[in-house]
Amino acid sequence: MKRKFDFAKFAPLFALALLFVISAFASEHFLKPQNLLNILRQVSYTGVIALGLTFVVISGGIDLSVGSMVAFVGGLAVLTLNQFGGGVMAIIWAICVGLIVGMLAGAFNGIIVTKGRIAPFIVTLGTMSIFRSLTLYISNAGEFRSASQLYPKIGAGVVFGVPIPVWVFLLLAVIFHIVLNNTRYGRYVCAVGSNEQVATYSAIKVDLIKFFTYVITGLTVGVTAVMLSARLNSISSSNAGVFYELDAIASVVIGGTSMSGGSGSIFGTVIGAIILGIINNMLNMLGVSPYLQGTVKGIVIILAVLLQYKKKN
Repeated sequence: MKRKFDFAKFAPLFALALLFVISAFASEHFLKPQNLLNILRQVSYTGVIALGLTFVVISGGIDLSVGSMVAFVGGLAVLTLNQFGGGVMAIIWAICVGLIVGMLAGAFNGIIVTKGRIAPFIVTLGTMSIFRSLTLYISNAGEFRSASQLYPKIGAGVVFGVPIPVWVFLLLAVIFHIVLNNTRYGRYVCAVGSNEQVATYSAIKVDLIKFFTYVITGLTVGVTAVMLSARLNSISSSNAGVFYELDAIASVVIGGTSMSGGSGSIFGTVIGAIILGIINNMLNMLGVSPYLQGTVKGIVIILAVLLQYKKKN
């Protein structure tokens, strides 16, 4: 029997191809290699977070704290860097602190969600305020500035002509794709998001599975915080990570991951992040006010969720 082509599965890819063609005709500068690399560099920061957030959304959760967490983790990474002198070992310590603090912050969210039995939306809305407030307090509402001359090479460096953040984004995408599709944990995440009660009856440790989705997201936040602080050689306590949660969630939803949980793909999230990056790029090239870009993102999210709802019904 001939298998029916699943259009919905490849819809994000078709949307990307269509948007790519339209953008190429809309601006003569779009296809320039430097512009395409700039798009990939820009989306890599929120895209890395979106990779971790994919696990949370598939499990039936949400994390609104990732933007504030970026500022908090990035600030502590810069403080660590300065504390150890700004050399190579200092950079290693800063990276380790960034990743560990990110995972601990994610674990904090996970514990409250699983043990406190509080809706993820409420928990992460609260921790969003907590992380931002702590960041402002530690920096006295100022900037965390690095004194290192080596640190910016991580965020601004290139390998084989491609920015380092882009390589990190693609490498993590491959790793997380394997975890989601080829491991028991990935199958359990989908099972929990599809039907938590059935997963419990199947002897799946639901709370543990959900807890680790937040830890994974915290890890990706740590990676982004290190890359962002390295690129700028500083972190603003008030502006760093602002609206990152919107871009990350948009990437996940545009990529086809169901907001009700149970299904999704890392591949789709990567495509979703690139689509969002191209939209932002074209809005800038066409001279659209930056104040309207949030409107476009909001409309895209609503349309993506609406299409999911129509598909289910």
